[in-house]
Amino acid sequence: MARTNLRSVSIAPDHDKPALSKGQKTFNSLIGQIEKRRKQLRAWEAVTPTFQQRYVNDLLPLEQTSTALQIRMVHCLDRAYGQKDLTKTERRKMAAMITALAGDLINDDEDLKAIYNKYSPTDYDSETAAELDGMKSVLEAMLGVDLGDDLDMSSPEDLLQRTQAHIEQKQAEAATEAAAREARATRKKSPKQRAAEARAHEEQAQISLSIREVYRKLASALHPDREADPQERDRKTRLMQRVNEAYNKHNLLQLLELQLELEHIDQHSINSISEDRLKHYNRILKEQVRELDQEIVHVESAFRYAYGIDPFEPVSPDTVLRNLAVDLKELRLHIRTLEQDLVAFEDIKNLKRALKNVKLVSARTDFDSMPF
Repeated sequence: MARTNLRSVSIAPDHDKPALSKGQKTFNSLIGQIEKRRKQLRAWEAVTPTFQQRYVNDLLPLEQTSTALQIRMVHCLDRAYGQKDLTKTERRKMAAMITALAGDLINDDEDLKAIYNKYSPTDYDSETAAELDGMKSVLEAMLGVDLGDDLDMSSPEDLLQRTQAHIEQKQAEAATEAAAREARATRKKSPKQRAAEARAHEEQAQISLSIREVYRKLASALHPDREADPQERDRKTRLMQRVNEAYNKHNLLQLLELQLELEHIDQHSINSISEDRLKHYNRILKEQVRELDQEIVHVESAFRYAYGIDPFEPVSPDTVLRNLAVDLKELRLHIRTLEQDLVAFEDIKNLKRALKNVKLVSARTDFDSMPF
């Protein structure tokens, strides 16, 4: 979303009418809401490149280092498990630690899978298939669809893709049915319904006309072909591109801002907008607020998806860099702890001391009590 140096549009109290009307107050409120959302989108534009650079240059290498150290830890614990000095309780704790670590690291690593299967009461592939089958059942129950039995149950991605395809198919069927219902309803509309629809069409036409009038005034004044001076023609060409972009996007506010910038209107002209015209303008501005809200949701969702942020975790351009700094600090500390533990656990006495702080709860390890 490009930022242009546009003057702010708002209706100011007039000495003849010191109190703003309801329509004027609504106009100013909507302008403020739009500017607030524009500011948020500009902030996302500004922060995203910096975040991406730090994410790629700082976080990803640390995550790779952490993963490599955790894999070394799995092998370290696997070797230590055979030590004679360990008690049965210590071995149970180590088995839980190994499966907890290895289970999150396996991906396509057959060595890690073999170690996992060595200490887990169930086979990793069987567990994964059971989990996917459970996910499938939950999704089918939630969405009321049958995802079929021909899925590649080793792939969560296939399951999600099949689910998405079913959702899209259902949406298409619903849209077709809705269109058919609307067509049937159109044939049976009452005179009252037809009159209401005609009024709605007329109001929409007036709204479009309001934008078109502003556009035509700008286009008439800026038409490059009417300018003999090459430099002035280039300037008007650039301005006309901005006008066309605003008009194509139905962006009334930007057209008004351009009028102010080019001094085609003044504050008195804005203050004198008729109540009838304000009614149309306010409907357009409300739609702009809604579109900006949708754009913000899209930007934030794309950001979460790109950087693996939980969909329910709040994100804002004001906090993402601070949160990333916290993640980097914690990850560096985690790496130092892993490095120290890998050295210490070569001595079985150190490992046994660390195992005292590990608690088993319902046959599962209390991860907060792990020494790494």
